[in-house]
Amino acid sequence: MERENSTVVTEFILLGLTQSQQAQLLVFVLVLVFYLIILPGNLLIILTIRSDPGLTAPLYFFLGNLAFLDASYSFIVAPRMLVDFLSEKKIISYRGCITQLFFLHFLGVGEMFLLVVMAFDRYMAICHPLRYSTVMSPRVCYALLLALWLGGFTHSIVQVALILHLPFCGPNQLDNFFCDVPQVIKLACTDTFVVELLMVSNSGLLTLLCFLGLLASYAVILYRVKGHTSEGKHKALSTCTTHIIIVFLMFGPAIFIYTRPFRAFPADKVVSLFHTVIFPLMNPVIYTFRNQEVKASMKRLLSHHMIC
Repeated sequence: MERENSTVVTEFILLGLTQSQQAQLLVFVLVLVFYLIILPGNLLIILTIRSDPGLTAPLYFFLGNLAFLDASYSFIVAPRMLVDFLSEKKIISYRGCITQLFFLHFLGVGEMFLLVVMAFDRYMAICHPLRYSTVMSPRVCYALLLALWLGGFTHSIVQVALILHLPFCGPNQLDNFFCDVPQVIKLACTDTFVVELLMVSNSGLLTLLCFLGLLASYAVILYRVKGHTSEGKHKALSTCTTHIIIVFLMFGPAIFIYTRPFRAFPADKVVSLFHTVIFPLMNPVIYTFRNQEVKASMKRLLSHHMIC
């Protein structure tokens, strides 16, 4: 009851990506085309991995889950952003804002933990090949998958709990095209220093530690790869290079957004656009284009359905 009395704001006005009509139209077309091309590609990756009995290794199991997570993540922001481009007034309810914020961090951190699991999978496959099938058994893979979902859920619940205890009694304009912690906190009618510190610790520190841990693990893997045969070395380098590209695409924007005090920077919206819409859809596609087995299986699947 106390929170309801202190929270007067029932909706937020999103100021959007830009105020320029021409820029809005250009971004709308580009995002729509990108969305309609890449999203079916992600779904095709999931279908290919699920339908091919030859793609049962843990690497492909996790790749399918990455495609699912990224496709789900893109649904949180992109569809509403496209609708808002066509709306004169962009309004989101308080509950809708909190819901969007919850799923944004739930799936985002889940994907971050999945990249950590995928790095562990590559470490075991390259550095301990004799123990790989024992350690990365189907049971272990499902346990790791459950753990990353629970980790993402716990992280997101903490974020939402901190937001729900803040009073919102006046300003309701969010200078962004979606709801996220840095913008929402700034509208609270109280001193938010402690909450911002907790948020940076919860999101920023976690992101930075995972990023540094991933870089260290791939450095160890690349060092160990030097002793492999030329064929095995080439395949390991190709896989690790792909993983490292995805790590930078995923963690770069997140570190920029969450590891600093919540002050507005000119590049914030552009970084957020790539972080929430562009990069999530690209991640599985980058993996697939550099993986010969998945590409071959996808071609077989498409040719089979075309013939049928």
